[in-house]
Amino acid sequence: MPSSQDVLHAPLRDQLEVFVDEHRAGLVACLDGLSEEEARRSLVPSRTTLLGLVKHAVFVERVWFEEAFTGRSRAELGLPEHPDDSFVLAPEDTIASVRAAYDEACAASRRAAAGLGPDDVVSGNRRGPLPLRWIYLHLLRELAQHGGHADILREQVLASRP
Repeated sequence: MPSSQDVLHAPLRDQLEVFVDEHRAGLVACLDGLSEEEARRSLVPSRTTLLGLVKHAVFVERVWFEEAFTGRSRAELGLPEHPDDSFVLAPEDTIASVRAAYDEACAASRRAAAGLGPDDVVSGNRRGPLPLRWIYLHLLRELAQHGGHADILREQVLASRP
């Protein structure tokens, strides 16, 4: 994968994809080397855990590249109606299963956007038609925000190790 420095003078679409992919990789890396208990550990009053952040990122990818591209409802896609509910972990959620779901959601997002330019419009979002550029920028904002949350939570988890 090229880095953000490698695409300094590349077309906007290439730049957006590289930045999104860097943030995707950074977020999922928060799970590296953790035990299942550490990944699920609740350190804040909200539902936010490291594993929950990655599970939420699956939701985000699917909302912006499945719901928005196809116009299918969240219920039809098997997604929670409210974003906060996407942080809730099921007993069967593991680091491996959530990581695999995230990898697949990211791959599906790349396939959905393939061939579109930044100004091409996607019409299935609740807000109405949106250019692909807006979707990428929104995704970058989400990934950056949650990547920061993950950095802090991971630091706390690692600091609590004996």
